[in-house]
Amino acid sequence: MKRQKLAITIGTAALLLTGTAAYASTGTATAHHSTRSAEPTKKQILALFDRWNATLATGDADKVADLYAPDGVLLPTVSPKIRTTHAEIEDYFEHFLENKPVGKKDRSVVDILDKNTAVDAGLYTFTLTDPDTGVKREVKARYTYLYEKIGGKWLIVNHHSSVLPAAS
Repeated sequence: MKRQKLAITIGTAALLLTGTAAYASTGTATAHHSTRSAEPTKKQILALFDRWNATLATGDADKVADLYAPDGVLLPTVSPKIRTTHAEIEDYFEHFLENKPVGKKDRSVVDILDKNTAVDAGLYTFTLTDPDTGVKREVKARYTYLYEKIGGKWLIVNHHSSVLPAAS
């Protein structure tokens, strides 16, 4: 079965290459190619967390909420409420940012779905500072970010974060 799939894949690739060569000889392939965007790299998707984490450091909940799609969903770590609007997401971060969160990824698994969609899932640790006492604590959590390129900008469509359960 695998050999059959491989043969079909190779045959399809050969047909596509033949068609591409014929298309390129017309002189229109270059113009067509320049308008297509390539799939993002895993490194580019990983950098989206760094952008999000740096935005947390600004302390501006509205800026953080702007990183989410207009119909984005946030299932936050330290709240039982699902956030589905810009205002709800901003409200969550108004309170979360009081703890001066600093995130660090412990493990990431990136899956590029297509040129406009990717998933980053894994484990991260947040260092939170109590605003009253200054005492720091670490919260280990698992996460999933679903990113979509909308209007040329990578936005968070779905963000799930939950406290990492104790080892069993």
